[in-house]
Amino acid sequence: MEFGGFRIEIIPDTEFWLDGGAMFGVVPRVLWERVCPPDELNRIKQQMNCVFIDTGNEKVLIETGIGEKWTEKETKIYGIRRERPFARTLFEKTGCRPEDITIVINTHLHFDHAGGNTILEHSPPYEGGVDAVSADGVVLPRSAAPQFPNARYLVSKRELDHAESPHERDRASYLPENWRPMQETGQLETMPDEYEPVPGLKLQTIRGHSETMQTWRLDRDGKTLYGFADLIPTHHHLPLPWIMGYDLYPTETLAFKKETLPQAVKENWMCLFYHDFESPICRLIENNGKIKAVELDG
Repeated sequence: MEFGGFRIEIIPDTEFWLDGGAMFGVVPRVLWERVCPPDELNRIKQQMNCVFIDTGNEKVLIETGIGEKWTEKETKIYGIRRERPFARTLFEKTGCRPEDITIVINTHLHFDHAGGNTILEHSPPYEGGVDAVSADGVVLPRSAAPQFPNARYLVSKRELDHAESPHERDRASYLPENWRPMQETGQLETMPDEYEPVPGLKLQTIRGHSETMQTWRLDRDGKTLYGFADLIPTHHHLPLPWIMGYDLYPTETLAFKKETLPQAVKENWMCLFYHDFESPICRLIENNGKIKAVELDG
């Protein structure tokens, strides 16, 4: 997709499944199951929709998905059903290889947004996290290395500080193997609460899902593409009370939705829903007092 002189591509990572009750918070199952049918474990299907931006000078990747470092047990817990490695999808969608990426941006360091920052050194990334075994049957050490060897990895300083000393409620979402290898190579750069890595692309810290998660906004030639990250993870979360149980500050997520969604309708934004399996990028309209997502024309 051409966007104000930039090339934009959505890079889907892989299908995975999370508990539907956690994904919809106080919303009763009798309501959310109509739009997101759960499996026998009460989990709903999701995706990680990473965004590739080619500015001509930089090749930017916003988020890197869930990664491929998972054990067999973890793969079952999260229902990860990987058909191909992220690097292959990236190449098929953009013609670029991991070494071509020059900037990686993480809105936050939860494993489903930063898991693809690194890969296992001891086995190819398409192994899906299965332990490598030596000829004599010894399991080899699991050591992570940057997946994008020539990229600057950008994350807010406050988010990195939080990841190193997480809250009890989100501790399980932070895996140091997703950022410490870049600290060792000097590729990780900490950023302020608001910054502009390339012309027109702005990151902003907004409290709601957590204290330090960021959203992103790309403005070019009078058009806006907005990434909600986990504040509005799917288009099914557009109704104001439909807020994740994972959010540490749900009333502030609500305030964000009340302020931002009418603006998105009025200004005809394109909106990126990071976890949406069906409609990752849409425009928003107001219909009978309700804000709804509609597919892009063409």
